[in-house]
Amino acid sequence: MAYEFKLPDLGEGLTEGEIARWLVEVGQEIAEDDPLVEIATDKTTVEIPSPAAGVVSSILVGEGEVVPVGTVLVVIGGDGTATAPAAAPKPVPAEKVQATPLVRKIAGELGVDLATVTGTGPGGRITETDVRAAATPDEGRRERLHGVRRRMFEHLTRAHREIPAVTWVEECDFTHVDVKLLVPLVLKAVAESLKEVPELNARVEDGELVLLDRYDIGVAVQTEQGLVVPVVRGCDTAHLDELDAEVRRLAEAAQAGRLAPEELRGGTFTVTSAGKAAGLFVTPLVNHPEVGILGVHRIEERAVVRGGEVVVRRMGNVSVTFDHRVVDGRRAADFGLAVIGRLQKT
Repeated sequence: MAYEFKLPDLGEGLTEGEIARWLVEVGQEIAEDDPLVEIATDKTTVEIPSPAAGVVSSILVGEGEVVPVGTVLVVIGGDGTATAPAAAPKPVPAEKVQATPLVRKIAGELGVDLATVTGTGPGGRITETDVRAAATPDEGRRERLHGVRRRMFEHLTRAHREIPAVTWVEECDFTHVDVKLLVPLVLKAVAESLKEVPELNARVEDGELVLLDRYDIGVAVQTEQGLVVPVVRGCDTAHLDELDAEVRRLAEAAQAGRLAPEELRGGTFTVTSAGKAAGLFVTPLVNHPEVGILGVHRIEERAVVRGGEVVVRRMGNVSVTFDHRVVDGRRAADFGLAVIGRLQKT
């Protein structure tokens, strides 16, 4: 009897997944729980084991394709056939092309089929600009966005579209901060400061602001595949050495592509620091559906005034980018100054 394996619900509201890599091929005999396929979601890449034993008789979705939850991906056993999806409705005959005689003449000269051109003029009328754009040859090498890069593209597009973000920035004196423990120290300072400005430790859900009483902070990690944000749990209660060990573990797992789905879920706030690649200042995007992100930028020796004298200190900029729909500038500044104050006391 054939077993139809469907794309499972991977949790946290995910409705689709991308076939990152098949771990089997047609004709291969597999056992139950053998590695079957890697599925990329907007959170991470997950290896799915086979729920049944038998011979892989048909693979129905190719690598790189994005399909909704419930789609039959592979047939194990049987003759390789799967239940056919409902037939798509027949397309409605296209309306007559709308274009002036001059535009038609130009299209003929340029070899453009007006039936393939989408009109941008009134009522869908095809303009001369539309025709000339269609006649312009493609330039450069095209690469399809897939995997982490595709998910990052979609996620950041949504964040930029939906969140009216504002960024506050101030200098911080890092002279007495141990740079080897920079990220754990920042996580601890952020967690304690969020208790003073709770509206930044929140999520926007269904038009409501959900204030959270846990401090699970995401740390942006740049990998060869793209940007991922694993979550460090309980930053307010964990000891500094525990935070350091967890940050290192998550960073290594991110670089190796071994992060589990639950390690990328449920963050309440995000911290980003580009380390040696950090610029003097950048404006991070808020990690939707969170409402704030703190950035630590390039730290270097600078001449500053202390007690009326010019001295050399290790200085860096700290930024707070926030969703202005739910947090005002004064509160964001209060939070940023609280973080800086705690760092400068270390």
